[in-house]
Amino acid sequence: MGSSAKKKKDKKKDFQKPKLKVGKARPKPANFTDTSFKSKAIVLNQQSISTSAPSASSQFSHHLSLVTSKNDSQRRDSLSYLTTAIATRPTNTPLQQPASILLPKILPLTLDISNGVRAQLLSLLRALPLGDVEDHVGLVSLWLRTGITHLAVAIRSSTMDMLLWAIGCFGDALVSCAGGWVKTLKALIVMQGWPMETSPQAWSSITTTTFGKPGSDTKALAKSLNTMASFVEAGLHKDRQEQEQEQSPRWGWPLNNVEQHMISRRSNCFARLNLFGPPPDEESQILEDRVDRQSVFAKRFQKPIELGLQAARQEGGDVGRASARLRKAVENGMKD
Repeated sequence: MGSSAKKKKDKKKDFQKPKLKVGKARPKPANFTDTSFKSKAIVLNQQSISTSAPSASSQFSHHLSLVTSKNDSQRRDSLSYLTTAIATRPTNTPLQQPASILLPKILPLTLDISNGVRAQLLSLLRALPLGDVEDHVGLVSLWLRTGITHLAVAIRSSTMDMLLWAIGCFGDALVSCAGGWVKTLKALIVMQGWPMETSPQAWSSITTTTFGKPGSDTKALAKSLNTMASFVEAGLHKDRQEQEQEQSPRWGWPLNNVEQHMISRRSNCFARLNLFGPPPDEESQILEDRVDRQSVFAKRFQKPIELGLQAARQEGGDVGRASARLRKAVENGMKD
């Protein structure tokens, strides 16, 4: 009975109202927090309040600095902003930053691991003025050779798209710059997996491992062959200026060969003399003349390419058509 009376007493205690005395405050709960304090001022060190927005040039420089960010999305968005800013600038106005500053910062993204970043880089290059990019064709050629010999297949494919863009825009300058003909051809042959040697021992294993391998990516192989064909056409075929000279009427003396005495269209027409640079090696030669490129091609590259095409001809479909195009480009370029 004692226990039952105690339980009834405890239940009644929950419903009892405390008797408040006059002038005495209600007791505060145990978890009460005092919020009665007031702050007169909040001081922030190095606070900058500006009523004007940043200028377009400062925003351009800011996004240019963000192309080296560790975040893939940030790099892609920065390249997108630069592309829009360059494409929408007023006509006949210079770039927000000169190409000598812009290209060394964006070209390393050729080897970026993100597909979106590499695609946006190509869009940015297409938006740039061709004259500004052509003046730095040596730097562009260096990164193109680095990309087409990369171990990642996706990076090689993206770099081939950039190489096709460069061939279509300034192909003559690309094959005429220092190392642009010899080193790029060598890189393209290495990308195919073809040896530079012409001995039967070097090619005995190539025909069984490079072509006809189960599960091999024939589209990538066809794309690389088409890229090499476009590069060979740019280096060995006659350019537009030579075709115009052949079609133009021949004048007698003293107007014959007048084009040889006119001001050159190249920005650095005496670069091939290498007056102030270090002694170039054989692969870094500047071959501006098509005849010189034909001579080097016949000496070093024609035989390995012909052997590789013999192995590729056995494949059908896209690979067979690409090899036929490359064979035709070599024959037309070397027939004269």
